[in-house]
Amino acid sequence: MPVSVIYLAGRCHYVGELNAMNADPNVPPRLRPRRLRPPFLLAFCFVFGLGAGMVFDRWVLGAFLPSDAVANFQLIARAWNIIERHYVDRSAVTSQNLTYGAIAGMVDALGDTGHSTFLPPKMVKQLHSTEEGQLKGVGLEVQERNRQVVIEAPIDDSPAQRAGLRSGEIILSVNGHAIAGMTLNQAVEQISGPVGTPVELGILNPATKRIRDVTLVRAEIKIHDVTWQQLPGTQIADVRIAGFDDDMSDELRSDLRDIRQQKLQGLILDLRDNPGGVLDEAISVASQFLAGGNVLLIKDASGQTKAVPVVPGGLATNLPMAILINQGSASAAEIVAGALRDAHRGKLIGETSFGTGTVLNEFSLPGGAAILLAVEEWLTPSGESFWHKGITPELEVDLTTNAIPLVPAAEEGMTPEQLQSSKDDQLLQALTWVEEQIETNSVSH
Repeated sequence: MPVSVIYLAGRCHYVGELNAMNADPNVPPRLRPRRLRPPFLLAFCFVFGLGAGMVFDRWVLGAFLPSDAVANFQLIARAWNIIERHYVDRSAVTSQNLTYGAIAGMVDALGDTGHSTFLPPKMVKQLHSTEEGQLKGVGLEVQERNRQVVIEAPIDDSPAQRAGLRSGEIILSVNGHAIAGMTLNQAVEQISGPVGTPVELGILNPATKRIRDVTLVRAEIKIHDVTWQQLPGTQIADVRIAGFDDDMSDELRSDLRDIRQQKLQGLILDLRDNPGGVLDEAISVASQFLAGGNVLLIKDASGQTKAVPVVPGGLATNLPMAILINQGSASAAEIVAGALRDAHRGKLIGETSFGTGTVLNEFSLPGGAAILLAVEEWLTPSGESFWHKGITPELEVDLTTNAIPLVPAAEEGMTPEQLQSSKDDQLLQALTWVEEQIETNSVSH
């Protein structure tokens, strides 16, 4: 089954999880360099050997590889030669196509669907531009699931979100042309395009079986990782975290200071449709709400587990709160949700999360391509694995088919009546729960 790669503005649900490890296992994750670029001996032998005419001398490879690996490399070379000599569509037979396809196939064979992946040079550039907050496109994160292109999450204030596209919906066609049979990279290429140009997507809602056509205009999208708004008619702050890019925890701390200064009495932390990001930022965010304990556990390939503790000095360790997640919540968002749930810090409300539970390292390849590879697994502080399973909320609440999650920008200027009549049942359930906690604390005091 093909793995998930990239979404249409260039951001992946693994964006920022590139807090790669150096050779010292004693260096904590948040202090490690962002990427690891080791010499790619095997990849070099593979690419160079194939490009040089498929001559794999046993004495050359034998110096580096066990005998069974030598036999497998020779098998690959044999397949390459057959394709190169006999495939009828000669325009498709290029060394780069075959090389990239072979590398992607190796990563796919790991079965880490939706996470570990091969990125060609263009996708690597898009990934890095996203880390800088620069997005151009329709604002979708997509993945390949069961040979279909599935929306993982729309980006806040993007053409996709404004059009009402939702996590879990399936893209069937682009500009009237079916994308069945395309690779995810090919589908992304079809949907991508210059800013200001339109693209029509055929969308299937798997819950209702309804198919609709949606026209989006590609745009420049500015990422706002942290936004907040006082919910109308309440003393509760709705804090939205849309991603965990570099330094976003500084924004959160600034907002929490404002919330404290305004003497608000409760908080809703909205992690819905949050694809994740930098591990350091997840640790820092969770630490704002926890007085002690651990944020997560990290298990390496040998099965050894180490704890990552809470960073002291959190600004909202006692404020009553609820946490919202859905199937678009992934990676760093799941780390934060799991840490707060295990600490009984607030009620976890919504839908089961995506299930991205590993540290991804970026390994650069010659020519600008890269492999994003899972090298360590994240566990919640209680030791629960959520890789490929997700985190289940304590209170499960689904949204109706035509409901769109509210965000702080949409709440600004709302009346209390408009808020209560909205179809965002997840937010309203969280509001009710936090208000009950505030009332209970008031009575007990």
